[in-house]
Amino acid sequence: MSATLTIGSSHPKELDFENFYNVINGELTKTKEIRNGTNPSTLEKNPDVPVSTVEDVNRAVDAARAAAHAWALTPWTERQKAILSFADALSESKLAFARMQTIEQGKPLALAMDEIDKAVQWLTVQAKMTLPNEVVEETDEKRVVTRYTPLGVALAIVPWNSCGKIAPALVTGNTLILKPSPYTPYCGLKLAELAQRFFPPGVFQALSGGDDLGPMLTEHPGIDKVSFTGSTATGKRVMKSCSNTLKRVTLELLVYLIHGVGSVLTETSGGNDPAIVCADVDVTETAQKIALFSLLNSGQICVAIKRIYVHSSIFAEFTQALVQMTQAFRVGDGLGDVELGPVQNSMQYERVKDLLAKIEAQNLKIATELKASDASDSTKKGYFITPTVIENPPDDSCIVVEEPFGPVFPVLKWDTEEEVLRRANDTDMGLGASVWTKDLEKAESLASRLNAGSVWVNTHLELQPNAPFGGHKQSGIGCEWGLQGLRSYCNTQTLFLKKK
Repeated sequence: MSATLTIGSSHPKELDFENFYNVINGELTKTKEIRNGTNPSTLEKNPDVPVSTVEDVNRAVDAARAAAHAWALTPWTERQKAILSFADALSESKLAFARMQTIEQGKPLALAMDEIDKAVQWLTVQAKMTLPNEVVEETDEKRVVTRYTPLGVALAIVPWNSCGKIAPALVTGNTLILKPSPYTPYCGLKLAELAQRFFPPGVFQALSGGDDLGPMLTEHPGIDKVSFTGSTATGKRVMKSCSNTLKRVTLELLVYLIHGVGSVLTETSGGNDPAIVCADVDVTETAQKIALFSLLNSGQICVAIKRIYVHSSIFAEFTQALVQMTQAFRVGDGLGDVELGPVQNSMQYERVKDLLAKIEAQNLKIATELKASDASDSTKKGYFITPTVIENPPDDSCIVVEEPFGPVFPVLKWDTEEEVLRRANDTDMGLGASVWTKDLEKAESLASRLNAGSVWVNTHLELQPNAPFGGHKQSGIGCEWGLQGLRSYCNTQTLFLKKK
């Protein structure tokens, strides 16, 4: 017999973006200890957020487990309706969420608005997907069917972009605990608060905390699945932690930030995406696009372009056009009239500055004017880095080997296809890559030999919720989004039905 849970809540319609809470078992709760994030543009303190304890973790896990059975029995269509209603409510609160994201993360408001639109799209498209039973064999004697059942309690550890994990976990019948980064906890907590209007208590919860919260959760025996977005080195620690209880794990090893499972300041990240520019491109148009895809969100996107390989016959012209495009970007507070905001936190800011110091010490050629910041006087105290292009550095230099995760990138010269493929693939990472040429046959040939989970031709960063997303090599384990993403939140069960 199926059980249908009542969807809805008496929570107030308007969200309060001044006060932030843990969301445990349908209730907004505070903690004895609090902490604050920092506005990276102004260095002012953001509102108080909870610092969760072991007791808070246990309460949330107990609530998730208590809700899991009934939520798994709730018809798929009812779970879809709840997620779609949640997506509609998020869309209605778009401006408030976008403004909060700019304040906590630093990105320009227009980009934050677009990210909320994308979040709604991801929730909507993924909620409408289904995982029907698969008939393996059907004869007069037997029927063999593969079906997918929820794992139980899922944990999502995220930086600032969490909606890619919410719908797949919930629509497949799992309950979910969201743990946002301690640097950017605000929108994540408000998403969970908003969700209480549409989901039963314990189905969607959120916990805020410090660096010790991640291990408390990943080691907890009551959690069945962990989906982690963060650095490669931290991902390895997450995987080791989960191995003690054989949790299912998906690792999106993309971002060079602090995510609350331990500091990653000195660790490698999971991207360093190459772009290969062939000799036949329209130089001005392609340089404009590549500058945008390299510097969007000040380079703080997992699949942003990090290394640009340009054919030697157009190298000088292309570099000049790229520098002109790069220097045209205005840097400042994301709530102002700018294209680029700050680096998100002080540790990453110091790391990018250290990288720039190493570039100068190695006497690498800086093609752009190097200065502290292009921000206005009122925002110079923020974590601002001037967009910087390094011209044709050696392949073993820091700017090529290390992913900056900031607005600094190299442009490199190549001559033969075999050479550029070898150099582009010469990394332990394999997240994204792109090829730029008018010759689509050549593009497909080059793309097929790039070791990356996503490869684009004549564009970059175009992702969609119904297509799997993951990395090769040390850029991840498993994938999310698309049907494969839904399956990652499920047990696979094969039913053998003997008819005679």
